[in-house]
Amino acid sequence: MARYELRLPKMGEGVIEATLTAWTKDIGDFIEEDDTVFEVATDKVDSEVPSEVSGVLKEKLFDVNDVIKIGDVVAIIETDQEIENEEEDIIQNPELMEIEEQVVVSEEPKEEKAIQKNTANRFYSPLVKSIAKTEGISQEELDQIPGTGKNGRVTKDDILNYLKNRTFKASSQPASQQATSTVQEPVKIEQPKGLVLENGDEVIEMDRMRKIIAHHMVESKRISPHVQSFVEADVTKIVNWRNAVKDEFFKREGEKLTFTPIFLYYVVKTIKDYPMVNVQVDGDKIIKKKNINLGMAVALPNGNLIVPVIKNADQLSLTGMAKAVNDLAKRARENKLKPDEITGGTYTVTNIGSFGNIAGTAIINQPQVAIMALGAIRKMPAVIETPEGDLIGIRQKMILSHSYDHRVVDGMLGGLFAKRLAEYLENFSGDNLL
Repeated sequence: MARYELRLPKMGEGVIEATLTAWTKDIGDFIEEDDTVFEVATDKVDSEVPSEVSGVLKEKLFDVNDVIKIGDVVAIIETDQEIENEEEDIIQNPELMEIEEQVVVSEEPKEEKAIQKNTANRFYSPLVKSIAKTEGISQEELDQIPGTGKNGRVTKDDILNYLKNRTFKASSQPASQQATSTVQEPVKIEQPKGLVLENGDEVIEMDRMRKIIAHHMVESKRISPHVQSFVEADVTKIVNWRNAVKDEFFKREGEKLTFTPIFLYYVVKTIKDYPMVNVQVDGDKIIKKKNINLGMAVALPNGNLIVPVIKNADQLSLTGMAKAVNDLAKRARENKLKPDEITGGTYTVTNIGSFGNIAGTAIINQPQVAIMALGAIRKMPAVIETPEGDLIGIRQKMILSHSYDHRVVDGMLGGLFAKRLAEYLENFSGDNLL
């Protein structure tokens, strides 16, 4: 019998750890290949981790609510299959090591190591421990902070809110600590002043995803000076063409043809024309992304929002785009997305028109520099130019709202991008698209 080490796999770009939220198997249980053994949560998504072999679960090396690093051995499975236990590439990945160094404080003097211990059956992430050390929070004080994470775990927001209302704060940090700590002071979300609860008011605790969304939105507005450009597009040709081919498309492909993949297809074409919106900012450097990885905002049944990513969207036909959109949207609503499917986006599109909104100023999805909001398609009276003169007719129109980061995207580029997209939509021809 061989011993198979089930490790925490890579969970997506920039993710270095996850919290164990549940064991789905007990010691002694027989596990089929691809059976889920445990579940984890990251700041991006909840995931199930399956076994790559069949066998009997012999050891659990972590408890529920433990924080596990990528590549850690979580369980031992005894199996008859031939296996070769090798450490995953991610453990040796220099990019991961660099990311980890940004959130973990360098080696402290021995008298300060007490902060690293987990006490009172609570577990602290490296970032929480780093903030505690930087702010001079003792282990005893840290143990008293109320946690809003799963099973009472202290999150980054918990410790930041505690610091904001803390009556005592260390007056200074030793110079050696300031030099060795690479943790930047995270943004503090200020609470509204004068907040008063009245009789009958209902207090609703944010769930984990809503807290993450709130933090990311505040961070994005803090980081990027947002500018918006608006263009109206006549999409009558697209509406008529889609209505004419949608039934045949469904019979042939078994997929619905909505307007979203059509618009995304032309967003990609526009990005090819203006690749400087497909960039990211690193300090004073601009990183021009080679791949076009298109994020699409999806509203979830619980009211939250998630942005799955269509990787290498520029390599897809319209049919391929439609299948990708339908697949990701369906699995997003069923909470079945994989971590890699919500990371790595380079440009995002949100279809606010599906809720009847005609326009909106979307917030940029960091670290991207632009996002396109698609308004509702409406029948509008319009002037139609003909050789015989101008006429008034009914046209199908929509508003494109382009939000962009003014650090690197000026009004000319942001405005021309929206104008070019409108031109593609207005000059639409369905020939050879399907």
